[in-house]
Amino acid sequence: RSGTSPSLNYGEAQSAESLSDFIHKFKILLKELRETRVALKIIKRVPLINDIEIIDKGLIECNELISIFVKSIDTAKKNAKKYKDN
Repeated sequence: RSGTSPSLNYGEAQSAESLSDFIHKFKILLKELRETRVALKIIKRVPLINDIEIIDKGLIECNELISIFVKSIDTAKKNAKKYKDN
């Protein structure tokens, strides 16, 4: 379940009503990605799936997405500050 939530939240962010709403929705998306990462680590540790390689690939992708969205949030915050200053 947590693995699909980030993509649904991304869709929500695409229809944000303002820049602050966009940032808020991206922050929720980031929380969901971090939750997904924890879930994948639990699945790997238990192990609930025999194919650990697929879990490792999921963890790598999750970490990459977290990095992307952290940077996106930072950029959006800078843009929001720029608009407020003008």
